[in-house]
Amino acid sequence: MSCFITVRRLAPFILLALLGGCAAPRPKAPSRSPAEVRAQIVRLLPAGLADRGGWAADIEAAMRTQDIEPTAENLCAVLAVTEQESTFRTDPPVPGLPKIARAEIDRRAAALHVPDFLVDAALRIDSPDGRSYRDRLAAVRTEKDMSAMFEDFIGMVPLGQRLFGRLNPVRTAGPMQVGIAFAEAHAKNYPYPVEGSMRHEVFSRRGGLWFGTAHLLGYPAPYPKPIYRFADFNAGWYASRNAAFQNAASIASGVPLARDGAVLRPDAAFDEPGQTERALRTLAPRLDLDAKDIRRALERGGDEAFERTPLYGRVFDLAERSARKPLPRALVPGIALHSPKITRRLTTAWFANRVDERYQRCMKRARS
Repeated sequence: MSCFITVRRLAPFILLALLGGCAAPRPKAPSRSPAEVRAQIVRLLPAGLADRGGWAADIEAAMRTQDIEPTAENLCAVLAVTEQESTFRTDPPVPGLPKIARAEIDRRAAALHVPDFLVDAALRIDSPDGRSYRDRLAAVRTEKDMSAMFEDFIGMVPLGQRLFGRLNPVRTAGPMQVGIAFAEAHAKNYPYPVEGSMRHEVFSRRGGLWFGTAHLLGYPAPYPKPIYRFADFNAGWYASRNAAFQNAASIASGVPLARDGAVLRPDAAFDEPGQTERALRTLAPRLDLDAKDIRRALERGGDEAFERTPLYGRVFDLAERSARKPLPRALVPGIALHSPKITRRLTTAWFANRVDERYQRCMKRARS
């Protein structure tokens, strides 16, 4: 029986509903071509930026090869983070970097009880480029310079191995300042040929943008506002969701908790739980979960599946009954940022808000 014959005999208000159900599915909007996406990115980039076409091509390719929809929202998110982290410089200079690098060497030497005169002697050795390590150290201006110097120092000087092993202390790179460890862990689907190490690739514009885009947009997180993704970019995947969970756990248990997004202390032994886990164990009878159930759920805190655990839902149920109101499922984590490069008091909230301001300006340009 056709939809039309059935509909004729029904009341008008049902008629309208059924006509909607009988209508053909709306065709999907055609995907834009790479050239169209690149043209939009060029329009959104700062007017005075050199090689805007090259930046646009690398951003478009990062999204296309990761199956990330190049919506205005996603494009502006990537552009906002890049502007905040580097003002669109592939290898941004860091003020006072020679002092920072020497302080890191001295810190490691002091921790291992290596005398200062041995460190000074090692730095006087000629490096592979003909300059002494001391001269190279005095000349570093960017993290790429410093990373290369440390690679040589670790590989060529016996004391370098003793101080650093195989751990290069330069941990972020590129125009989005993405973590090198993140890039190495997510290199499987990287679409470009890699010459040398993945560390070197992250210092390139294409590599830094590809892995930065993956870190920012490459995971499912249905946040109500983009500011929570910006906070996650700084604090780690799902940190904003986890901070909201810690807020609920604190309300349900009555135990004050840091809203830092770290629901499980790294390498925490089962019999030495962290602050959040201890608070949750006090709720175990009311949650109808035991300590092992709680630990298993918290181990999923770094992925989407945490939201589907009994622990997550039951903690929010208890907390909302106690608070007598709905509670947020996302909060910007309360984290103070610490780094040798940071010379003033900064927080994840500061970072997220600065990026969000840039994002809103970009979206205004996109709408106009």
